[in-house]
Amino acid sequence: MNKVIPIDLGLIDYKEAWDFQEKIFNRTIAQKIALRNDPAAEKTNNYLLFCQHPHVYTLGKSGEASHLLLNEESLKEKNATYYEINRGGDITYHGPGQLVVYPIFDLDYFFTDIHKYMRFLEEAVIQTLAHYGVVGDRYPGYTGVWLEPNTPNARKICAMGVKCSRWVTMHGIGFNINSDLNYFSHIIPCGIEDKSVSSLQKELGREVDLTEVIGILKAKMAELFVYEYNTDESFQKIH
Repeated sequence: MNKVIPIDLGLIDYKEAWDFQEKIFNRTIAQKIALRNDPAAEKTNNYLLFCQHPHVYTLGKSGEASHLLLNEESLKEKNATYYEINRGGDITYHGPGQLVVYPIFDLDYFFTDIHKYMRFLEEAVIQTLAHYGVVGDRYPGYTGVWLEPNTPNARKICAMGVKCSRWVTMHGIGFNINSDLNYFSHIIPCGIEDKSVSSLQKELGREVDLTEVIGILKAKMAELFVYEYNTDESFQKIH
Protein backbone atom coordinates (compact mmCIF):
# COMPACT_ATOMS: atom_id res chain seq x y z
CA MET A 1 0.00 0.00 0.00
CA ASN A 2 1.16 3.55 -0.72
CA LYS A 3 2.67 5.53 2.14
CA VAL A 4 2.14 9.23 2.83
CA ILE A 5 4.19 11.31 5.26
CA PRO A 6 1.98 13.77 7.20
CA ILE A 7 3.59 16.97 8.48
CA ASP A 8 1.82 19.59 10.58
CA LEU A 9 3.59 22.91 9.99
CA GLY A 10 1.39 24.82 12.45
CA LEU A 11 1.07 28.58 11.89
CA ILE A 12 3.70 29.34 9.28
CA ASP A 13 4.49 32.28 7.01
CA TYR A 14 3.09 31.71 3.54
CA LYS A 15 6.41 32.20 1.74
CA GLU A 16 8.19 29.84 4.12
CA ALA A 17 5.56 27.15 3.51
CA TRP A 18 5.72 27.78 -0.25
CA ASP A 19 9.51 27.38 -0.23
CA PHE A 20 9.15 24.18 1.81
CA GLN A 21 6.64 22.81 -0.71
CA GLU A 22 8.91 23.71 -3.62
CA LYS A 23 11.82 21.92 -1.98
CA ILE A 24 9.85 18.68 -1.62
CA PHE A 25 8.19 19.10 -5.03
CA ASN A 26 11.48 19.63 -6.88
CA ARG A 27 13.17 16.81 -4.97
CA THR A 28 10.31 14.45 -5.83
CA ILE A 29 10.54 15.26 -9.54
CA ALA A 30 14.34 14.81 -9.48
CA GLN A 31 13.90 11.43 -7.81
CA LYS A 32 11.37 10.37 -10.45
CA ILE A 33 13.79 11.23 -13.25
CA ALA A 34 16.63 9.41 -11.49
CA LEU A 35 14.45 6.34 -10.94
CA ARG A 36 13.67 6.10 -14.65
CA ASN A 37 17.38 6.03 -15.42
CA ASP A 38 18.35 3.79 -12.51
CA PRO A 39 15.86 1.28 -11.07
CA ALA A 40 17.96 1.16 -7.89
CA ALA A 41 17.51 4.91 -7.24
CA GLU A 42 15.56 6.12 -4.23
CA LYS A 43 11.80 6.01 -4.79
CA THR A 44 9.71 9.12 -4.39
CA ASN A 45 7.73 9.86 -1.24
CA ASN A 46 4.27 11.37 -0.87
CA TYR A 47 3.56 14.12 1.65
CA LEU A 48 0.49 15.72 3.19
CA LEU A 49 1.21 19.10 4.76
CA PHE A 50 -1.20 20.82 7.16
CA CYS A 51 -0.84 24.42 8.29
CA GLN A 52 -2.35 27.82 8.92
CA HIS A 53 -0.99 31.09 7.55
CA PRO A 54 -0.93 34.66 8.84
CA HIS A 55 -3.29 36.87 6.79
CA VAL A 56 -2.30 36.58 3.14
CA TYR A 57 -3.88 36.89 -0.30
CA THR A 58 -2.59 34.71 -3.13
CA LEU A 59 -3.27 35.05 -6.85
CA GLY A 60 -3.09 32.03 -9.16
CA LYS A 61 -1.81 32.04 -12.73
CA SER A 62 -5.27 32.40 -14.27
CA GLY A 63 -6.39 35.17 -11.89
CA GLU A 64 -6.85 38.89 -12.24
CA ALA A 65 -4.87 41.26 -10.01
CA SER A 66 -7.91 43.56 -9.98
CA HIS A 67 -9.72 40.95 -7.86
CA LEU A 68 -7.65 42.18 -4.91
CA LEU A 69 -9.53 45.24 -3.64
CA LEU A 70 -6.71 46.54 -1.43
CA ASN A 71 -3.68 48.63 -2.33
CA GLU A 72 -0.26 48.18 -0.74
CA GLU A 73 -0.99 50.62 2.08
CA SER A 74 -4.32 48.96 2.88
CA LEU A 75 -2.64 45.56 2.98
CA LYS A 76 -0.27 46.84 5.65
CA GLU A 77 -3.20 48.26 7.62
CA LYS A 78 -4.85 44.84 7.54
CA ASN A 79 -1.55 43.18 8.56
CA ALA A 80 -1.79 41.11 5.38
CA THR A 81 0.60 40.17 2.58
CA TYR A 82 0.07 39.37 -1.11
CA TYR A 83 1.73 36.90 -3.47
CA GLU A 84 1.31 35.99 -7.12
CA ILE A 85 1.96 32.25 -7.22
CA ASN A 86 2.27 29.28 -9.57
CA ARG A 87 -0.93 27.35 -8.83
CA GLY A 88 -4.07 27.37 -10.93
CA GLY A 89 -7.13 29.39 -9.99
CA ASP A 90 -7.78 33.00 -9.10
CA ILE A 91 -7.36 34.97 -5.88
CA THR A 92 -8.01 33.58 -2.44
CA TYR A 93 -7.36 34.37 1.19
CA HIS A 94 -5.56 32.38 3.87
CA GLY A 95 -5.41 33.29 7.54
CA PRO A 96 -5.51 32.01 11.11
CA GLY A 97 -8.40 29.62 11.68
CA GLN A 98 -8.34 28.35 8.10
CA LEU A 99 -7.00 24.84 7.55
CA VAL A 100 -4.60 24.79 4.61
CA VAL A 101 -3.68 21.39 3.19
CA TYR A 102 -0.88 20.81 0.69
CA PRO A 103 -0.71 17.27 -0.76
CA ILE A 104 2.58 16.67 -2.54
CA PHE A 105 1.60 13.43 -4.22
CA ASP A 106 3.27 11.55 -7.04
CA LEU A 107 0.10 10.62 -8.89
CA ASP A 108 1.93 7.83 -10.71
CA TYR A 109 1.40 5.92 -7.46
CA PHE A 110 -2.34 6.65 -7.46
CA PHE A 111 -3.90 7.61 -10.83
CA THR A 112 -2.79 9.98 -13.57
CA ASP A 113 -5.95 12.06 -13.80
CA ILE A 114 -5.83 15.61 -12.43
CA HIS A 115 -9.61 16.05 -12.62
CA LYS A 116 -10.14 12.90 -10.58
CA TYR A 117 -7.51 14.17 -8.14
CA MET A 118 -9.43 17.44 -7.66
CA ARG A 119 -12.71 15.58 -7.16
CA PHE A 120 -11.07 13.37 -4.53
CA LEU A 121 -9.84 16.46 -2.64
CA GLU A 122 -13.36 17.87 -2.76
CA GLU A 123 -14.82 14.56 -1.59
CA ALA A 124 -12.48 14.44 1.42
CA VAL A 125 -13.75 17.85 2.50
CA ILE A 126 -17.39 16.93 1.79
CA GLN A 127 -17.05 13.84 3.97
CA THR A 128 -15.35 15.86 6.72
CA LEU A 129 -18.22 18.35 6.71
CA ALA A 130 -20.70 15.47 6.91
CA HIS A 131 -19.05 14.41 10.19
CA TYR A 132 -20.31 17.72 11.61
CA GLY A 133 -23.75 17.41 10.05
CA VAL A 134 -23.00 20.02 7.38
CA VAL A 135 -23.92 19.17 3.78
CA GLY A 136 -21.11 20.12 1.42
CA ASP A 137 -21.46 19.76 -2.33
CA ARG A 138 -19.93 20.57 -5.67
CA TYR A 139 -21.09 23.47 -7.80
CA PRO A 140 -21.04 22.69 -11.55
CA GLY A 141 -18.60 24.98 -13.29
CA TYR A 142 -16.67 25.82 -10.12
CA THR A 143 -13.98 24.06 -8.09
CA GLY A 144 -13.97 23.69 -4.33
CA VAL A 145 -16.71 22.77 -1.88
CA TRP A 146 -19.95 24.69 -1.53
CA LEU A 147 -22.98 24.85 0.69
CA GLU A 148 -26.40 25.03 -0.95
CA PRO A 149 -25.09 25.36 -4.51
CA ASN A 150 -27.54 26.30 -7.23
CA THR A 151 -29.51 28.40 -4.74
CA PRO A 152 -29.48 32.13 -3.98
CA ASN A 153 -27.76 31.23 -0.71
CA ALA A 154 -24.81 29.43 -2.32
CA ARG A 155 -21.62 29.96 -0.33
CA LYS A 156 -18.11 28.57 -0.59
CA ILE A 157 -16.47 26.91 2.38
CA CYS A 158 -13.36 25.44 0.76
CA ALA A 159 -11.24 26.81 -2.10
CA MET A 160 -8.81 24.77 -4.20
CA GLY A 161 -5.90 25.45 -6.49
CA VAL A 162 -3.14 23.05 -7.50
CA LYS A 163 -0.02 22.77 -9.59
CA CYS A 164 0.98 19.50 -11.26
CA SER A 165 4.18 18.69 -13.11
CA ARG A 166 5.28 15.18 -14.18
CA TRP A 167 2.23 14.04 -12.21
CA VAL A 168 3.61 15.50 -8.97
CA THR A 169 1.21 17.88 -7.20
CA MET A 170 1.62 20.86 -4.92
CA HIS A 171 -0.56 23.59 -3.40
CA GLY A 172 -4.05 22.36 -2.46
CA ILE A 173 -6.99 23.51 -0.36
CA GLY A 174 -8.04 26.30 1.98
CA PHE A 175 -10.81 25.02 4.26
CA ASN A 176 -12.54 27.71 6.31
CA ILE A 177 -12.89 26.41 9.86
CA ASN A 178 -12.66 29.34 12.30
CA SER A 179 -11.70 31.91 9.67
CA ASP A 180 -12.24 35.65 10.02
CA LEU A 181 -14.57 35.99 7.04
CA ASN A 182 -14.24 39.79 7.00
CA TYR A 183 -10.95 39.35 5.13
CA PHE A 184 -12.83 37.89 2.16
CA SER A 185 -14.61 41.22 1.68
CA HIS A 186 -11.34 42.67 0.36
CA ILE A 187 -11.21 40.34 -2.65
CA ILE A 188 -13.48 38.87 -5.28
CA PRO A 189 -12.98 35.30 -4.01
CA CYS A 190 -11.79 33.01 -6.80
CA GLY A 191 -12.99 35.70 -9.21
CA ILE A 192 -16.65 34.97 -8.37
CA GLU A 193 -18.45 38.24 -7.75
CA ASP A 194 -21.96 37.15 -6.78
CA LYS A 195 -21.32 34.36 -4.24
CA SER A 196 -20.49 34.54 -0.54
CA VAL A 197 -18.16 32.49 1.67
CA SER A 198 -18.72 30.67 4.92
CA SER A 199 -16.85 28.72 7.59
CA LEU A 200 -17.55 25.65 9.68
CA GLN A 201 -17.68 27.89 12.74
CA LYS A 202 -20.33 30.08 11.15
CA GLU A 203 -22.41 27.11 10.07
CA LEU A 204 -22.27 25.43 13.49
CA GLY A 205 -22.47 28.59 15.56
CA ARG A 206 -19.42 27.61 17.61
CA GLU A 207 -15.65 27.46 17.40
CA VAL A 208 -14.36 24.15 16.08
CA ASP A 209 -11.31 22.22 17.29
CA LEU A 210 -8.88 22.48 14.36
CA THR A 211 -6.86 19.48 15.53
CA GLU A 212 -10.01 17.39 15.41
CA VAL A 213 -10.74 18.53 11.85
CA ILE A 214 -7.20 17.62 10.80
CA GLY A 215 -7.64 14.12 12.21
CA ILE A 216 -10.93 13.59 10.38
CA LEU A 217 -9.64 14.98 7.08
CA LYS A 218 -6.48 12.87 7.31
CA ALA A 219 -8.60 9.75 7.72
CA LYS A 220 -10.88 10.66 4.80
CA MET A 221 -7.90 11.36 2.53
CA ALA A 222 -6.34 7.99 3.38
CA GLU A 223 -9.60 6.16 2.67
CA LEU A 224 -10.18 7.87 -0.67
CA PHE A 225 -6.62 7.68 -2.01
CA VAL A 226 -6.00 4.27 -0.36
CA TYR A 227 -2.77 4.82 1.54
CA GLU A 228 -1.26 4.53 5.01
CA TYR A 229 0.58 7.18 7.00
CA ASN A 230 4.31 7.02 7.63
CA THR A 231 5.55 9.31 10.40
CA ASP A 232 9.28 8.68 9.92
CA GLU A 233 10.02 12.11 8.44
CA SER A 234 9.44 15.55 9.91
CA PHE A 235 9.64 19.21 8.98
CA GLN A 236 13.02 19.47 10.71
CA LYS A 237 14.50 16.58 8.72
CA ILE A 238 13.54 18.07 5.36
CA HIS A 239 14.01 21.77 6.04
